Amino acid sequence: MKIKFRDVSSGIVEARAVIEIVPGIFINEVTILKKDNEIIVELPQKSFRGKDDRMHYLNILTFENENKETIWKMEIKEEFLKWRKNNKKVLIYES
Repeated sequence: MKIKFRDVSSGIVEARAVIEIVPGIFINEVTILKKDNEIIVELPQKSFRGKDDRMHYLNILTFENENKETIWKMEIKEEFLKWRKNNKKVLIYES
């Protein structure tokens, strides 16, 4: 699995990732968040407003079971931490 991260400087979002699952097939917009000093991997979702005027959310990726999802997210988190170690976040302040 090949992962490319890019920095995002907005709120709790640390980075976004593009993941190549198999050669030539990519998943965009995997989000790396930092909430309460904990790194969280958020997978992309499709959202739409239903006829009942409520918002509905569908997961783009589904897993056979919760353990597979947890392990996959842990792999992404480990890769992000390696990437962040090599690519420090640069903060720019305006005076």
